[in-house]
Amino acid sequence: MVVKVYGPASAACPQRVLVCLLEKGVEFELVHVDLDQGEHKTPEFLLRQPFGQVPAVEDGDFRLFESRAIIRYFASKYADRGPDLLGKTLEERALVEQWLEVEASNFNNLCFNIMFQLVILPKMGKPGDLALAHKCEQDIEKVLDVYETRLSQSTYLAGDNFTLADLSHLPGLEHLIEEAKLGHLVTERKNVNAWWEKISSRPAWKKLKDLIH
Repeated sequence: MVVKVYGPASAACPQRVLVCLLEKGVEFELVHVDLDQGEHKTPEFLLRQPFGQVPAVEDGDFRLFESRAIIRYFASKYADRGPDLLGKTLEERALVEQWLEVEASNFNNLCFNIMFQLVILPKMGKPGDLALAHKCEQDIEKVLDVYETRLSQSTYLAGDNFTLADLSHLPGLEHLIEEAKLGHLVTERKNVNAWWEKISSRPAWKKLKDLIH
């Protein structure tokens, strides 16, 4: 059965889902949703995602939205295929959940605000709030300092294996480095940089980048 993923491959949240499916070797069809044309706000799309956001997925008759819920679902459904992305013991799974929550609550919003002010608004011909972007950059430095300490103790955020906790950071970090031109946030931190080099060199992520370009 082919999973349908609704959303542009260039957007961070759909990318989170797509790289999970690629890690697990799950066949999918990407159904492009043109955000510039407001296709995510149409009545038809709102049946799939009532908040008018991307992505949404269809796995047969089952529909799901919210990218982190989606990656948890597929990592569980295909637990016996590809890498173990959830952790094997109760403690390992708890650590994966902990760092997934950190990504969602402490990292993602700052990352989005930086991208919105420095990249998205200028693309729309509007001035970004540089003071807000700078404040978010300062705040995300503090978050990455916590990561630096954590990654001095383990290879990946939740332990010694690559999990959803790491995977979930891939789109945001890529956007910060490549589009917002803030790569120094990563390279200035030895452990964060080593971690980024490991996770961004995974075949699934490289496949996704080929798909985007």
